[in-house]
Amino acid sequence: MVVLGVDVHKDSHHVVGIDEAGRQLMSWSSGTRTRDCEALIARARAAFPDGRVWAVEDCRHVSGRLERALLGAGERCYRVPPKLMAGARRAARTRGKSDPIDALAIARAALANPGLPVAEHTHLSHDLKLLVDHREDLVGTRTRIENRLRWHLHDLDPDIESTIPAKALHAPKFLEPLRRRLGRLPQTTQVRICRDLVNDIADLTRREKALEREITTIVGEQAPDLLQIPGCGALTAAKIVAETGNPVRFRHEACFAMHAGVAPIPASSGRTNRHRLARGGNRQLNAALHRIAVTQIRLQGPGRAYYQHRREQGDTTMDALRVLKRKIARRVFKTLTTPSTSMIATPLAIAA
Repeated sequence: MVVLGVDVHKDSHHVVGIDEAGRQLMSWSSGTRTRDCEALIARARAAFPDGRVWAVEDCRHVSGRLERALLGAGERCYRVPPKLMAGARRAARTRGKSDPIDALAIARAALANPGLPVAEHTHLSHDLKLLVDHREDLVGTRTRIENRLRWHLHDLDPDIESTIPAKALHAPKFLEPLRRRLGRLPQTTQVRICRDLVNDIADLTRREKALEREITTIVGEQAPDLLQIPGCGALTAAKIVAETGNPVRFRHEACFAMHAGVAPIPASSGRTNRHRLARGGNRQLNAALHRIAVTQIRLQGPGRAYYQHRREQGDTTMDALRVLKRKIARRVFKTLTTPSTSMIATPLAIAA
């Protein structure tokens, strides 16, 4: 079996193939257009007809099109986290960094870690990832505009800026009075800029709320069982579905936990026997599980009781949080693999 490691970029891909012993067999470059991906797949099939697997660095939008082309052609493809690739590159005898070196590290990382999840795209996960990412972009843009507006308001009159609580400037109950107050001031250049920024914030908030309603509707229809998990709201559930893809690509829930970065890592030495939080895995999925855990700790319920029990057993705050996140990941995986969420597994058609 040949492992083909792919270092993906916006304008080009570099492929390095290795055998089962990790020896390099070839090194190719390819474009990123549809015809380039098709030619690359045909070339790989001709060169290695007896079997091959693809290992693609997980770079979200940059690697997504190549993954869809591979899956549409019936090829088997694995996602390699960037941190795992970087570790394999540091352990190699070849020093430095280049596209061939990175592609070789990706292939060797996949060869050394047979438990990596298979890449798979579904309609639901793909659409939710686009919607969630777009909403987060809008929120980020709005936050930057709010910060600029606060500086202008502070320069105009510190009393105006100080009356608006932090992170609440976009709320209508604060934004509309601010709009009226700015309208009563002399219309200097700075005041006009502030009014423009207020209009921008109002528009971004309207669009962000519309996206949130759309996401909430989709999750409520396609993955309602996730919403039954305490602390898991619609946006968090959407993030989980978007970053998980087809849950059946994980052999068991431990593989899902490793993918989410909540599997415990041994950190023992001498008489000290302990585990620590993982810093690898899918950080977006890890953040979603973290939000659920923090919410459960804050509210009354089984999650808080379990966390307090672990603290009473001598766990540190971080250790108790780690164990709770692992427990939540187990329930999330079980929920995703129930028949009621089978819509998640619908394959995504490949765009021409």
